[in-house]
Amino acid sequence: MDVSGKTLRIVLTVFAILLSIYLLGQLRGFIHDIWVVLKALVIPFLIALVITYLLEPLVNLLTARKVPRGIAIIVIYCAFVLLVIVAVLNAIPMVNRQFAQLGEHLPALIAQANHWLDELNQRKQYLPEAVRKGLESALTQSEQHVTEYAASVLSMVNSTVNALFIIVTVPFIAFYMLKDAKAIGRGMVRLAPLRYREEVAAVLSAVDQTFGSYVRGQLLVMLAVGVLTYAGLLVVHMPYALLLALFLAIADLIPYIGPIIGAAPALLLALAISPQMALKVLIVNVIVQQCEGNLLSPQIMGRTLKLHPLSIVAALLIGGEVGGVLGLMVAVPVLAVCKVVWQTVRELRGGDEA
Repeated sequence: MDVSGKTLRIVLTVFAILLSIYLLGQLRGFIHDIWVVLKALVIPFLIALVITYLLEPLVNLLTARKVPRGIAIIVIYCAFVLLVIVAVLNAIPMVNRQFAQLGEHLPALIAQANHWLDELNQRKQYLPEAVRKGLESALTQSEQHVTEYAASVLSMVNSTVNALFIIVTVPFIAFYMLKDAKAIGRGMVRLAPLRYREEVAAVLSAVDQTFGSYVRGQLLVMLAVGVLTYAGLLVVHMPYALLLALFLAIADLIPYIGPIIGAAPALLLALAISPQMALKVLIVNVIVQQCEGNLLSPQIMGRTLKLHPLSIVAALLIGGEVGGVLGLMVAVPVLAVCKVVWQTVRELRGGDEA
């Protein structure tokens, strides 16, 4: 193919990509409606998939020791459920106590925040006109965001029935995923045309290995970050240490921006107590994030994903726009799966051509 033919091909490819993006933008409302319906199905299956990848190595360990797979699944599953129940029962009293303390201190914290806002409003007249208008706009938007967040919290409380339904169904889904994982894989391979079954099997194996490594590694990192944060907050005598550490550990599932989101509530509460406490909490978060970035993630996660930072940022932007918080959490593993599929297919096609 000559240079003009390659140029034409590149131009047509770029045009097709831009046209696809434009059409997706036009169908945004329709896609959002579909996502609202699918989310009710995706969330329990996603949680069950995480549990499956977490327990599968233990099940495989027992089956390698000649334990029947069904018995191995029941033993590991019962032990896991018992461990979760014990952990929840021990954590609930402490969480309830910290929630009660937060509820008692919340009016004082809100009063302190209102006092700061009043002082800011009184002094903004000394600022330049452009800065003053920008500050007023930012304060207005902040109030709107707080209102929207409170409304979302209330809606979460109102959807308790759905949450209970998910809690009940997830263990059953995870059990059958563990039990019938190989059968499910074989069934997915049989859905493909006969000439492509070998490629589909290789792609599914690569996706399973990558996604499983990511899930198990990320959960270990999240647990380590939560424990380190909790210990650090206890050392500096920060109230609500358990709640803040739990929030930071969950937010750490979001690359790059997760630690910032997770640290924000702790810093705001600490600032309402005293500037010295805010400084201590900031130091704790910096130490924890340095430990995660330089020690935990490289040792636990290794280079499992091998994704460029720009591609991760792009995936986060798209995931947040499409699926909100859930989209942010699944954006990176979905990107990793897409990369693995592309590389596996390209390697297989290259081997066929050779």
